[in-house]
Amino acid sequence: MTQRIGFPFCCLIQRLHIPRLLLLCVTFQPVICSLIQLGLEGSANLLHLFSNKSNQEQGYCEAETTLASSLDFWTLSSDNLIAVLPIDPVKENYVRKVKNCIFSVALPTPFKSRVHLVAVSKEVLEDILDLDLSVSETEHFIQLVSGEKIVFGSIPLAHRYGGHQFGIWADQLGDGRAHLIGIYMNRQGEKWELQLKGSGKTPYSRNGDGRAVLRSSVREFLCSEAMHYLGIPTSRAASLVVSDDEVWRDQFYNGNIVKERGAVVLRVAKSWFRIGSLEILAHYGELDLLRTLLDFIIQEHFPSVDVKEPNRYVGFFSIVVSKTAQLIALWMSVGFAHGVCNTDNFSLLSITIDYGPFGFMEAYNPDFVPNTSDDERRYKIGNQANIGMFNLNKLLQAINPLLDPGQKQLTAQILEGYPVLYYRRFRELFKTKLGLLGDTEGDDDLIAFLLHLMEETEADFTMTFRQLSEITQSQLQELSVPQQFWALKMISKHKLFPVWVSQYLLRLKSNMNDSDSKRRERMTTVNPRYVLKNWVAESAVQKAERNDFSEVRLLQQVLRHPFQKHPAAERAGYASPTPSWARDLRVSCSS
Repeated sequence: MTQRIGFPFCCLIQRLHIPRLLLLCVTFQPVICSLIQLGLEGSANLLHLFSNKSNQEQGYCEAETTLASSLDFWTLSSDNLIAVLPIDPVKENYVRKVKNCIFSVALPTPFKSRVHLVAVSKEVLEDILDLDLSVSETEHFIQLVSGEKIVFGSIPLAHRYGGHQFGIWADQLGDGRAHLIGIYMNRQGEKWELQLKGSGKTPYSRNGDGRAVLRSSVREFLCSEAMHYLGIPTSRAASLVVSDDEVWRDQFYNGNIVKERGAVVLRVAKSWFRIGSLEILAHYGELDLLRTLLDFIIQEHFPSVDVKEPNRYVGFFSIVVSKTAQLIALWMSVGFAHGVCNTDNFSLLSITIDYGPFGFMEAYNPDFVPNTSDDERRYKIGNQANIGMFNLNKLLQAINPLLDPGQKQLTAQILEGYPVLYYRRFRELFKTKLGLLGDTEGDDDLIAFLLHLMEETEADFTMTFRQLSEITQSQLQELSVPQQFWALKMISKHKLFPVWVSQYLLRLKSNMNDSDSKRRERMTTVNPRYVLKNWVAESAVQKAERNDFSEVRLLQQVLRHPFQKHPAAERAGYASPTPSWARDLRVSCSS
């Protein structure tokens, strides 16, 4: 008879109460015309195209549309936003406190030096933006994605928002180095907001220079695409360009200021609104504007909620709570730590945004913190579910002024249900990672037992689950772990490993209509072989800083198919133990 040992999920779910495992309106046309006439020094030029009609007006038909081979007839529009949401009446671009609006008009600042295209996402260009890949080879494309020129008719916007940073209200934040250059409606009828990051100062730049460096831009470009192919809701990255403009950064805030190069990422998402978008309005008592923005977000992005219903904000909040719980459970299933889970970095659409000092956990450790700026370890991987609840509570506080007493009671009950939603999704995902079918009483203990062994042996998170997907049941039964399964080999040295194997094999026998080959095939489709570990990203960054972009492009190929073995990735060691040179790698908020 095998010994049964239970371990709660406290290592992954800490403190949550979870079952046992656990309009000053300004008409836009005069504003933009005034800005264009000003011809501000250092601001973007207009890229004059043959058409300035939005795709909405053109009535795109998917069956008749082919990919655009140039930017001549490809257009963006900001009309959808500025027709409803008020614009800052101050036209000058200087840092200031902004009130009673959602956006400020701010033109990107072009680089002074020549710009080089580092990489593009073929899938984003073709599947989202309806652009043939050949367009990325044109000068017009480089000018557009670097912020040098803007499409005629586009009105670049910087978004005003606030937020709680590391648990403390930080007041006005906003797009301090990002420009929303317009909305594109593609041939599927999807609306995508295009945003340049690192494209210059805005009224929200605070003490910043409006730039992003190559180091952080490579990481954001690669990770946003990698997360998409892992099946995790995320913003996407269309392109990455680098200049020779000098940007000075103190990477680890230790007084060591070094010269780096400025870069720009073109990011796309269905929306860039975040919890902080609503918080700033509630904080300053701009309740009419809060209601206007919230109704706009519901109308545009929450089709299951009737914007005319009295309880629409309750319905909206319920969806955000549910999707946020699911998103964080998905993060945990691949060992992803966001690094800076402030409310201004939490999307209202529950997608992953704002990739900064993130990290994919290597040696399993629920206290893993990728961000060296997080001295108090607030955003450690094992605390992300709790932070999700904290952020949702701040969202609820922001919308509370719009709720009647009954609705306040309902939303409070919805928030109380968050831990159960998170736990349920977490459990489903980890059962799938272990190839378990059906439901058995001991499943929670089996998962927790494995995580306990992984923690004590410091086994690699990604490769433990991947190698469990590849090893046969007979090899496990004999406790003969081949050397190629190096992560499992580490766990096998634990004295309780035979006990866990015995319980696991017994549980697999209860899978109905299953076989070992089916199990392994099923598990290899959910347990990635490759993720963007920090040492892998750092290797690409170091080469990129020497103008060698080969590894950035290799990683694009590999991370596009993270569940499939890739010969070049194997040669590069992406599925091997962390190399000795990378064991003390650090990342920070400096970008």
